Amino acid sequence: MGVLYEDAVVFSEAEKAGEPTVITVNCPDKTGLGCDLCRVILLFGLSISRADISTDGKWCFIVLWVVGKPTTRWILLKKRLLEVCPSYFSTSGMDYYQRQSQQSRQPPDVFLLKFWCSYDRKGLLHDVTEVLCELELTIKRVKVSTAPDGRVMDLFFITDTRELLHTKRRQEETIHYLKATLRDTIISCEIELAGPEITACSQDSPFLPSAITEDMFGLELPNGRPSGSFASNPVSVTVDNTLSPSHTLVQILCQDHKGLIYDIMRTLKDYNIQVSYGRFFASSEGRCELELFTMQADGKKIIDPNKQNALCSRLRMELLRPLRVAVVSRGPDTELLVANPVELSGRGRPLVFYDITLALKILNTSIFSVEIGRHMIRGREWEVYRILLDEGDCYSLPRKKVEEGVRNRLMGWV
Repeated sequence: MGVLYEDAVVFSEAEKAGEPTVITVNCPDKTGLGCDLCRVILLFGLSISRADISTDGKWCFIVLWVVGKPTTRWILLKKRLLEVCPSYFSTSGMDYYQRQSQQSRQPPDVFLLKFWCSYDRKGLLHDVTEVLCELELTIKRVKVSTAPDGRVMDLFFITDTRELLHTKRRQEETIHYLKATLRDTIISCEIELAGPEITACSQDSPFLPSAITEDMFGLELPNGRPSGSFASNPVSVTVDNTLSPSHTLVQILCQDHKGLIYDIMRTLKDYNIQVSYGRFFASSEGRCELELFTMQADGKKIIDPNKQNALCSRLRMELLRPLRVAVVSRGPDTELLVANPVELSGRGRPLVFYDITLALKILNTSIFSVEIGRHMIRGREWEVYRILLDEGDCYSLPRKKVEEGVRNRLMGWV
């Protein structure tokens, strides 16, 4: 029959400050479950220091050692983890619950958050982003522009994890927190349901200029061997079919970074590869070791050499460059470009915009305008952030420093 649904996720809190909290997940299995769990943990700003995964294809047992922070909302985290776990009723044979679990969920409604500020200031956009993250409002697109008189107009296209933004109470709560954060700078603030005509007008072209794509996405090197600045971050990915009669062992040695397990699991999910058993360990020096016993969706080992090479090559690149960061010229201005791959399920990496705005705030660099859009680049969908930096700050800080500062924040190397 299984375990009670609320017991599918159990926390064992750390006994001492600095020690990890142990999260145990015991529920029915599904392809991509590890990816979904790691994405939630990344969304809450936690890092995984160790992991054990075991499944028989129907039921899984996952133990994660996570390092939290004083502001972690553990009760809410448990709720979000439970939401991605299949219900135990799905294996109980109860037709009613099976029909309920098989019903496809409608995509969440998109709302337009529009507000004017009397003047711009460094860190304003990050402060807004921080409020929206705390309220569990997901940013889908952003349009930010500065008027000639110095006023700032912000358009945020957002969805609500709690699915309550259509209510007056939830809208008032959001506006209240924004006003409390922006104080006397905010002139007006409105929230409305974004109809098809609004979202259609906000869409960018699905393609980027070739100069941008060549600069950011033409850096894959033959045989997946890094050079230059990436040579200091060696990545080893190997496969072995001799140690198990039914599974292919994937061994990974690499440097740790923010969202490392998520990057690996989303890659395996996109390849429709299941992990039957796995271990992960991160040393205090920042080196990581992973052993994953995997199989294809048909229950067979990965025998085809072409599939093996494609998987290893993709994992190396995802671990070397999970996000693309570049500072380029946009006419006379300077533009920061950040791109992260979108899962086949349609979800992008969480907290990217939060980290970008935080890095620029720390670098004391102002933002003139922002565009966030999804683009098809070389047959793959990417979420691309195009941030026009304030012209007055472009010459005060070298482009390389801006690029390094943003990349290090996104990778958790600060």
